[in-house]
Amino acid sequence: MTGERPLEGLRVVEMGQLLAGPFAGTILGYFGAEVIKVEPPTGDPIRQWREVRDGMSLWYHSLARNKKSVTLDLKSERGQELAFDLLCKADIVVENFRPGAMEEWGLGPEKVKAVNPGIIYARISGYGQTGPFSAKPGYASVTEGYGGFRYINGEPGKAPVRPNISLGDTAAAIHAALGVLLAVIQRHKSGEGQVVDVALYEAVFNLLEGIVPEYDGAGVVREPSGTTITGIVPTNTYLCSDGKHVVIGGNGDSIFKRLMKEAGREDMANDPAMEHNQGRVVHQEAIDQALADWCGANTSKDIIDRLESVRVPVGPIYSVEDMMTDPHYIARGMFESVDVNGSPLKIPAIAPKLSETPGRTDWPGAEIGAHNAEILGDLLGLDATALGALSADGITN
Repeated sequence: MTGERPLEGLRVVEMGQLLAGPFAGTILGYFGAEVIKVEPPTGDPIRQWREVRDGMSLWYHSLARNKKSVTLDLKSERGQELAFDLLCKADIVVENFRPGAMEEWGLGPEKVKAVNPGIIYARISGYGQTGPFSAKPGYASVTEGYGGFRYINGEPGKAPVRPNISLGDTAAAIHAALGVLLAVIQRHKSGEGQVVDVALYEAVFNLLEGIVPEYDGAGVVREPSGTTITGIVPTNTYLCSDGKHVVIGGNGDSIFKRLMKEAGREDMANDPAMEHNQGRVVHQEAIDQALADWCGANTSKDIIDRLESVRVPVGPIYSVEDMMTDPHYIARGMFESVDVNGSPLKIPAIAPKLSETPGRTDWPGAEIGAHNAEILGDLLGLDATALGALSADGITN
């Protein structure tokens, strides 16, 4: 293991707010890139979202880790000029404004590329930079529906449910980070940068597995299926006698036999009609009822212990409280403790884990404009008088 991280030496300018663009910047910064976050003088609104302690969102300490904070009023001509100068000194820009906003401010990719041909310009938006819907506003909540993800979630005949996270934003951020790294590899070959165009709806569309070919080839529309997954049996959630749920994945042929034998259903384990998945799909209701009866007569711990002893995938439904006391989470280093104003705070580590050059958190986010002097002064060459004038004019904080 070395002290150097894989993205050290790359400078990222993060422009945008809330979640998708900033989380892409978080991933890049965690693995060593210098990330300069450009915020309005009032700061990214997410600084005040959800649980706030000492004037700062607890969430923000995770999202803004390792980032340098610079404030610029991008609606002002001087703010736009300074932002352009900053992009000309960057390797990568990540932005998630509405399509066309960066061009209106004189910060579009073609203008920057004319001065900085190696720039990798990642753009995250609801519907992408092109197409008839590109100008439509698109938060994760809306694009998860448009991208097909919401349709398959929930109980049949009821309103689709939403996972209690902004999954569309997070998926888009991971796609953006992947696209940036692919563009970095290509730049090593050609010396040229390129635009990485990420749409939130396309990020969730990418998660849909076989839904498109199944519809095109067989006319099948995947519907919501509650706690199961269509066409794979058994894989479901079952209530145990202690009021806790367990998830059982017994859909492999040999696994199914071991599962049903342990559940006391030798008849099902040895039934030729249930030997393969196709047959088990036909008998799904009977199989699920047998497993529900068995789990309902035993505690969740008993079910987990017994199935693990015969190598059947099984597990609990964890809350964050469960995760933070679980020995496996702890052994895998899934939490990092950072100091925030003299108090410890745990934030999540970021996957994936690299054996030789792992990522890490160096600091848990910065105060608004904490790096104005370093970036605008040292990097862009402004003197103290110029910095003071920017603050007095409201261009910085």
